[in-house]
Amino acid sequence: MEIEALVTLRSVDSPAVGRERIRLLEAVAREGSITAGAKAAGLTYKAAWDALDAMANLFGQPLLEKRTGGKAGGGASLTETGVKVIEAYHRLEAEMARVVRSLEPHLSGTGISPLNLVSGMLMKTSARNALRGTIADIRSDKLSAEVALALGEGTTIHALVTQESVRELGLCVGREAIALIKAPFVIIAPGLEGPSISVRNCVPGTIRRMTRSEVTAEVVLDIGSGKSLAATITAESATKLGLEPGKPACALFDAAHVILAID
Repeated sequence: MEIEALVTLRSVDSPAVGRERIRLLEAVAREGSITAGAKAAGLTYKAAWDALDAMANLFGQPLLEKRTGGKAGGGASLTETGVKVIEAYHRLEAEMARVVRSLEPHLSGTGISPLNLVSGMLMKTSARNALRGTIADIRSDKLSAEVALALGEGTTIHALVTQESVRELGLCVGREAIALIKAPFVIIAPGLEGPSISVRNCVPGTIRRMTRSEVTAEVVLDIGSGKSLAATITAESATKLGLEPGKPACALFDAAHVILAID
């Protein structure tokens, strides 16, 4: 039986980066725009943006360089990092296929296939936001620790975890980690300074886009360095606050609502 490895770069976030998203990235680069790339990949514009946001957050660096204006209304091209991610992904797929094939003799007679083994090791979570950064500081007491995760461009978020989690994850200053934040836990406030409330995290940015329904609204905030934060709020709140794409806003969330994970 011929074995083909389908690599999913998930870490701990869902949605993950797999072959379909790499093909989207390639399509955007080939077509020269996100709109055309989404169409070529068979995705809606919003689905394409969500996928591209997830990739930028997971890898911690922008994968696309966006251009505005011009006859075609702007476009997009791969950054150097984007090119290397695509190349590395295809090399990883080829290497994983070789490794998976080599496991077959070892698993013979167990009733477990190499594909069962690999898929069973993947983790999934429902967290909408996954932000990679570097641990800048850890402040501890006997039971808990506040971990500061630097995302770049002067943006730092704080997570409140147990001392046991610090030990089990091997958290230390200088180590990379991923912050997981569910979108309903994120509050959006207009302007670059949040209100005076007891929320540990206040991340300024610019509203990149909004998707509304009758009841809810998803607000995606550009927080710099190619990263974004998504919040799910009520549609009524979005209207009352006058939230619109291009306007400044802050993402507010408690440190206890930030989950840390490592690769």
